[in-house]
Amino acid sequence: MQGAVLVAIAAAIGNMLQGWDNATIAGAVLYIKREFKLEGQPTIEGLIVAMSLIGATIITTFSGAVSDWIGRRPMLIISSVLYFISGLIMFWSPNVYMLLLARLIDGFGIGLAVTLVPVYISETAPSEIRGLLNTLPQFTGSGGMFLSYCMVFAMSLNIRPDWRLMLGVLSVPSLLYFVLTVFFLPESPRWLVSKGRMKEAKQVLQRLRGREDVSGEMALLVEGLRVSTDTTIEEYIIGPANELPDEQDSTAEKDKIMLYGPQQGLSWVAQPVTGPSLLGSAFGLISRQGSIVNQSIPLMDPLVTLFGSVHGKLPEMGSMRSILFPNFGSMFSVVENHPKAEQWDEEIGHQDGVDYVSDGAGGDSDDNLHTPLLSRHGTGMDGNDMIHNSSLMQENVGEAVSSMGIGGGWQLAWKWTNREAVDGTKEGGFKRIYLRQEGVVGSQQASLVSIPGGNIPEEGEYVQAAALVSQPALFSKEVMSQDPAGPAMVHPSKIAAEGPMWRVLFEAGVRHALFVGIGIQILQQFAGINGVLYYTPQILEQAGVEVLLANLGIGSDSASILISALTTLLMLPCIAVAMRLMDVSGRRSLLLATIPVLIVSLVGLVLTNLVDLGSVAHAIFSTICVVVYFCCFVMGFGPIPNILCSEIFPTRVRGVCIAICSLTFWFCDIIVTYSLPVMLNTIGLAGVFGIYAIVCVIALVFVFLKIPETKGMPLEVIIEFFNVGSKQVAKT
Repeated sequence: MQGAVLVAIAAAIGNMLQGWDNATIAGAVLYIKREFKLEGQPTIEGLIVAMSLIGATIITTFSGAVSDWIGRRPMLIISSVLYFISGLIMFWSPNVYMLLLARLIDGFGIGLAVTLVPVYISETAPSEIRGLLNTLPQFTGSGGMFLSYCMVFAMSLNIRPDWRLMLGVLSVPSLLYFVLTVFFLPESPRWLVSKGRMKEAKQVLQRLRGREDVSGEMALLVEGLRVSTDTTIEEYIIGPANELPDEQDSTAEKDKIMLYGPQQGLSWVAQPVTGPSLLGSAFGLISRQGSIVNQSIPLMDPLVTLFGSVHGKLPEMGSMRSILFPNFGSMFSVVENHPKAEQWDEEIGHQDGVDYVSDGAGGDSDDNLHTPLLSRHGTGMDGNDMIHNSSLMQENVGEAVSSMGIGGGWQLAWKWTNREAVDGTKEGGFKRIYLRQEGVVGSQQASLVSIPGGNIPEEGEYVQAAALVSQPALFSKEVMSQDPAGPAMVHPSKIAAEGPMWRVLFEAGVRHALFVGIGIQILQQFAGINGVLYYTPQILEQAGVEVLLANLGIGSDSASILISALTTLLMLPCIAVAMRLMDVSGRRSLLLATIPVLIVSLVGLVLTNLVDLGSVAHAIFSTICVVVYFCCFVMGFGPIPNILCSEIFPTRVRGVCIAICSLTFWFCDIIVTYSLPVMLNTIGLAGVFGIYAIVCVIALVFVFLKIPETKGMPLEVIIEFFNVGSKQVAKT
């Protein structure tokens, strides 16, 4: 995973530049208003600070759609160029109007970085460490603020501090960012797949993952091109084929699925479960009863329960699990034994040396289907090996599956089913399956479980697996009677040629995800971070920090800058802890653990402003509340909204959706920034912090009822869960 980590660190420099700029302008404005005599013009002074917010808001309105069109990497390159140009103009600024222009350009760079860096990291990171890597922007942003405050503090000790130099230094790290985006950062493999550039996507994945075999993830990326509207949940019992009873009724024989292993002659049978859930999970209950029947909390989003059921503890490693789910790798793959790698060229629809058999080309015989769908995803198997080890169909088996690991304990499979039409003719089609083990339900040491259609023998071990089943991206009924590039498949370049599917935004699952993303962004901005930042220097001054610094010979301007630097320094170790916990405890758990602490801290600040505690006690208690608030905010409500928004949208419209959420963020940021002085004059500090505390209570309820846990899940699986959850909401 070293490649993905280094790429994420390089991309997160864009957020470091944002933090650097925010801290620099906060210190430089003290000297700017003196040179341009802006003490009597608060509007111009406010514009100098706020112009970057305006620029970020403007560019965010179309950055998502453009990134879906030209790619993530070009937008990051443009961001670095805008940072560099704005730094040069700020260094030159002969008057306040050129400074305002530079701040606007700087805002353009900030808007692109804040919007697209989380998307880029989510699309390149392995699902197991995606949360950790996506917390990097928060860490680098705070780190940039701290370094900038230190620089501005050092410059402020001069007799005549030069604000132009303070602002112009931004060009130096932005030049480094430009070099990295041009020469080091690859394009997002998911975006490349969405454009049909399969060979480039495979090469990027091989570099990011540090291995040659990326067939499973390539297949996953292709399946993410389309949003399914017919996703259902099924549950299977998987056991050794040679240990099933010989006598099976016709229904069970028809429904069972043959799975093929990496060793010759090794195979298992997966049989649907139609009775009560063997483990009692919500995942299983939905598959058999169409709704979440264990929903005990009013107003709880079914999606939250559904996601929660996935993160239950897996059973201990057993013999069957070690065979079927080795290191979360491919369940049935034979890739490791075949070093030859196929190339899937985006410019052609047929691969040399491989004969593909059309579904309609050979009558009704099951034997006509020899070439597995995996061959079109670069499995690295030649024709003979595919027929010998991975034939999709066998005699007397109703369905067949070929599968590969996609991370997080998930398997991606395609199921071929033959159905009898009304006129008596046979018709077939593929189904895509995201399969995940739920538990071991029977073994020599455990009680036996009956499977409909036959009893499990006492020998062996059996695995319960739940599956999301839907229409695959590459299947098309229109090509059934033609000569397709594989069994009833269309080439990804044909799907990519369809362009952005704006109608996808109106699908139930995407609408549901937008509701979650927009809601969490609004609540984050109104949770009080801006007010606490505004109040921090005053609190620390009351605590005697400024007096102490004055005794050391540090002036008031330098003291306020140093106080801000110390405040920022407190954030860094807390963000580091959050990075470690993001993929262990999870996003939802961190929010539920930290938001109550935010509420207590804000209530404490309200009490300190209503109750006369004495100057010393007031300063100490206020300082403790502020420090605790900062530490908990940067562990949860700071990074997680952007992480969630980068995970819950489909590949084809991810840029557009994340731009909608970012636009919400910037609008709310502007509202909070400009409403704070008015609120302070009308209701005072106690009233402001009281409102923030109420918002945090609302946020806690919203997170508990509406925010699902997405840790460790592939992005494409997450949106499938949103589709299923939306169907459950519609039923209720």
